Amino acid sequence: MKLQETLELHVKAAIKTLFQSELESVEFQVTRKEFAGDITVVVFPMLRVVKGNPAVIGERVGQYLLDNVELVKGYNVVKGFLNIEIDDSYYLDFFLGIKDKENYGLAELKDDKAVMVEYSSPNTNKPLHLGHVRNVLLGYSVSEILKASGKNVYKAQIINDRGIHICKSMLAWERFGNGETPESTGLKGDKLVGNYYVKFNQAYKAEISELVAQGQSEEEAKKNAPILLDAQEMLRQWEAGNEEVVSLWKKMNQWVYDGFEVTYKNIGVDFDTYYYESDTYLLGKEFVTEGLKTGVFIKKEDGSVWCDLAEDGLDEKIVLRSDGTAVYMTQDIGTAIQRIKDYPDVGGMVYTVGNEQDYHFKVLFLILKKLGFDWAKNLFHLSYGMVDLPSGKMKSREGTVVDADDLIREMADTAEEISKELGKLEDYSEDEKKALYKTIGLGALKYYILKVDPKKRILFDPKESIDFQGNTGPFIQYTYARIQSILRKAEVKDNVTLSAVEVSLHEKEKQLIKQLELFPEVIQSSAEQHSPALIANYTYDLVKDFNSFYQNVSILGANTDEEKGFRVALSKSVSRTIKNAFSILGIEVPERM
Repeated sequence: MKLQETLELHVKAAIKTLFQSELESVEFQVTRKEFAGDITVVVFPMLRVVKGNPAVIGERVGQYLLDNVELVKGYNVVKGFLNIEIDDSYYLDFFLGIKDKENYGLAELKDDKAVMVEYSSPNTNKPLHLGHVRNVLLGYSVSEILKASGKNVYKAQIINDRGIHICKSMLAWERFGNGETPESTGLKGDKLVGNYYVKFNQAYKAEISELVAQGQSEEEAKKNAPILLDAQEMLRQWEAGNEEVVSLWKKMNQWVYDGFEVTYKNIGVDFDTYYYESDTYLLGKEFVTEGLKTGVFIKKEDGSVWCDLAEDGLDEKIVLRSDGTAVYMTQDIGTAIQRIKDYPDVGGMVYTVGNEQDYHFKVLFLILKKLGFDWAKNLFHLSYGMVDLPSGKMKSREGTVVDADDLIREMADTAEEISKELGKLEDYSEDEKKALYKTIGLGALKYYILKVDPKKRILFDPKESIDFQGNTGPFIQYTYARIQSILRKAEVKDNVTLSAVEVSLHEKEKQLIKQLELFPEVIQSSAEQHSPALIANYTYDLVKDFNSFYQNVSILGANTDEEKGFRVALSKSVSRTIKNAFSILGIEVPERM
């Protein structure tokens, strides 16, 4: 039984014995560092059933616990807070129970409904950029966190492979490409196609300027530019199934898919299932028909179909145009339903999409509930803020985005530059150095993004992220590598039995064990809140506690073999927890650094 659960039973017993009252629950919090104690009981909520001075109630409950609970070795009361000191034996027993568990903190797979997590969802007219990187890292890490909490998870993406933006790249390649391919240029396919998206917009702007010079207003010119009209015609031809257009679309999309896969591999993420908008854009129309019959939707005079959400505090939302064509909402309704058909064990979904789509998902989830799907109550929008750079916003059509591949390369280069300044890699081969720079660079990027609450906007500074001090990925990676060095030097005898250790725990040892004890709970909280930031910042706190322990307690110079064995085992458990936590975030840890 957990410490908190044990204490709750005894606090309830104290209230019943001392005050003849029944408590429904007991509120605990971590004891503030300026007070003695390991766990704090908040007395104020008890005043609902026990009348009196909270400090006096705290004193009486504290004395009861001291007299009746073996684990309690002391207490103090500060106003309405009862700070309880726990005997070292509890923490030692806890540690001995986890010291050999490779997967400590990671829950067993529970026998309940699976979760599908959608992330990435790129357009096939440009390479992945820094904005996609935050999306991918969030979606992948939330998937891994849900797995670590005991859930079965499917990682999914829907690829936006149709629409006018795709046709813009296709048309520009036809006009200006001279038949070049990824093979002939040496460019990744997504970069090649992205270049033509930029070329389209350059030509489009030039035509607008020409039409304005001829006397059209800017609004008219934007609508009448010949290259845009041609792109719109190409889209109509694609939707009509024109063989030549569809063939070009398939060829250029494949270039992009191949390019995306290289980027995903470089960044260390994967998917279990793929959906394509070209397959799903007509899904949902049959459910609009059903919804009309049941009154979920209404048809207007022009034939368009809407969902009136006024009673829910929202507005009307169109689900079918007057010409019978689907909108994004229709497609998303159909795709959600299709996913449950494809994966019947899925009972909920997480959509990793930027916060500009908050309203869209609020409406989508509400419509699915109104259509009578029970699983709709388990849908979650993992909404996140944008990523800015010190130089400002990024724009795909201007060609001013930070390309994901370039960013990964830049992070490795920055890691190399800083590592050379520190001069710690003299005995590494060139291949080892190269692999380490990538591990440090990617770790810095991922940690910098994931340590921030998803809802917050990020100003990303590559240099700042690769700092070997402070709340950064490299600082945590370096501490992990330091522990591995200690373990290599330790040479602890295999026959040391830690259970026989008569230990009076040093305060730094006790703090480390208390931090280790929190790990399973942090994973569960992180899964419930869909927040990798909780895991990231927990790991930083654990590392800070270890470094404080390392500076204050001699590990290899301990007085006895038993004491040395205990401290080495504690260090090993810390390093394993760092590795497990970072693995959940998709970050590697180096054995040497």
